[in-house]
Amino acid sequence: MCGRFSLTATPEEVQELFGLEEIEDFPPRYNIAPTQPILIIAGDRRRAEGDNRTDRRALLARWGFLPGWVKDPADFPLLINARSETAAEKASFRAAMRHRRVLIVASGFYEWHRPPKGSNEKSTPYWIKPKQGGIVAFGGLMETYMSADGAEIDTAAVLTTGPNKEVAPIHNRMPVVIRPEDFSRWLDCLNQEPRHVADLMGPAPDDCFEAVRVSDLVNKVANSGPEVQKPAPEADHSDEPAKPAKRTAKAKAADAGADQMKLF
Repeated sequence: MCGRFSLTATPEEVQELFGLEEIEDFPPRYNIAPTQPILIIAGDRRRAEGDNRTDRRALLARWGFLPGWVKDPADFPLLINARSETAAEKASFRAAMRHRRVLIVASGFYEWHRPPKGSNEKSTPYWIKPKQGGIVAFGGLMETYMSADGAEIDTAAVLTTGPNKEVAPIHNRMPVVIRPEDFSRWLDCLNQEPRHVADLMGPAPDDCFEAVRVSDLVNKVANSGPEVQKPAPEADHSDEPAKPAKRTAKAKAADAGADQMKLF
């Protein structure tokens, strides 16, 4: 799974990589957690015939996917990830996989290595980032959910796949990473069906990421500064019990409130 990630690139860097006409300013974010707003790129902006401007747009979505048929978000599990192998068939993701594929902008992600069951060892957090730095684009799915009172909220999930060489010793899943040369094909939901983009959802190439052991500070969402990405000493004697990023069992109705989509 992918339970935390970061976005520390500048708006200008994001705008250039994704070929956006415009983008709102935003601060660096080092510890993005479920139910928080995340920056996504959609390719669904309608243009008049003959208009050659890009159809891509940047927008914020709540990290926690809500299918349109959900009656009460409080009674529905928080879907932060979708398995790429089965998303096209699952009732929750099928429509989005066909019609609303997006790119989720990140600078890297966190994963926890869990010790064997029954051991007294703590889970170990890692910051997994591109070796060459820069931005990565996770394959994602988007759904605009309308509540009973007519309020709309954009929601999203990260697609996951099997691990590459760097991630395999830590966890058995990692986010799908879409390469820049494949952005257009991934976002073209009008012409590209899920079967046409299945080849884009394999593990990232080996040697493109590096895993850095970090301290237990990342376990707390309140710790949101650059210190969460500092390499940990070989022996970490933090009093904070290390636990994997906690996956909330249920989405709360309050998450769809007006304040939810404020970036900071």
